[in-house]
Amino acid sequence: MTPDTTTQTLTLAKAINAGLHRALTDDPKVVLLGEDIGALGGVFRVTSDLLAEFGHRRVIDTPLAESAIIGMAVGLAYRGYRPVAEIQFDGFIYPGFDQIVSQVAKLHYRTQGAVKMPITIRVPFGGGIGAAEHHSESPEAYFTHTSGLRVIAVSNPQDAYSLIRQAIASDDPVLYFEPKRRYHVKGEVVPELGRSMERATVVTPGTHVTLLTYGPLVPTARDAALAAADEGVSVEVIDLRSLSPVDYPTLEASVRKTGRLVVTHEANRTGGIGGEIIASLTESCFNYLESAPVRVTGFDIPYPAAKLESHHLPDLDRILDGIDTVMGR
Repeated sequence: MTPDTTTQTLTLAKAINAGLHRALTDDPKVVLLGEDIGALGGVFRVTSDLLAEFGHRRVIDTPLAESAIIGMAVGLAYRGYRPVAEIQFDGFIYPGFDQIVSQVAKLHYRTQGAVKMPITIRVPFGGGIGAAEHHSESPEAYFTHTSGLRVIAVSNPQDAYSLIRQAIASDDPVLYFEPKRRYHVKGEVVPELGRSMERATVVTPGTHVTLLTYGPLVPTARDAALAAADEGVSVEVIDLRSLSPVDYPTLEASVRKTGRLVVTHEANRTGGIGGEIIASLTESCFNYLESAPVRVTGFDIPYPAAKLESHHLPDLDRILDGIDTVMGR
């Protein structure tokens, strides 16, 4: 499973597993901890078989206590380890929120660099799996607001493999968001680390509209670009990858080329990443814009029951409506 020397076709979940395996092999200071990650291999089996190979001292099943998991990771980082903490579902990260924003994000600054926090916090996020309350949220904006944290979201197996390794190797704390409804998407994975986790990727080149997204909506945005092309509209799809910091040079180059901007994400509209990105790009690219930018997002409501989530999540039709709006059609 581990793509040490050859290209392999892996699901996104197995690509993360391979990245974790490689990190555990390369660095004895890497330690995994989380609820049911050992014997069970995680709810989504992302950590399958790692306990059997690396043992209980490096793949640690914890109590159901997210604050304690993050607190343990802080202690391990203090002692020179590189902990990788798994939060089982997005909606359960909030008990650990205080530890993340008050300790993990600030200890490097507070100690004037004497203490590093090489902690990776893996978070399955987003909806689309028909789950119950607390299991389909998109809390990423909370963490992009907190200085001292890096926040990334992967959308494909290659990035899943490369970016988990880069996150673990980073001396900065990293929130690593995994789109749970894309865990079974397959793709080629090469053993190289690939593009820096700070860089955005142009998924589909285009000339009329820039469409920005990340994580679970990247395939949907790509489908929207294909559908728009049938009507003569060329859409440039960009996968942000890094939500903090944002790769603004890549985004600005695209907006200056197309003159039109749509941002889409599953998270609520108000206070979402889309609003911040649109504000920043309007400041830097105002004279290039030919129409007002548009957000296509989840609604400002608690995540709905499973039978209603298809109405909440941005889909192909809603994204195409956004493209039509910026095109003035």
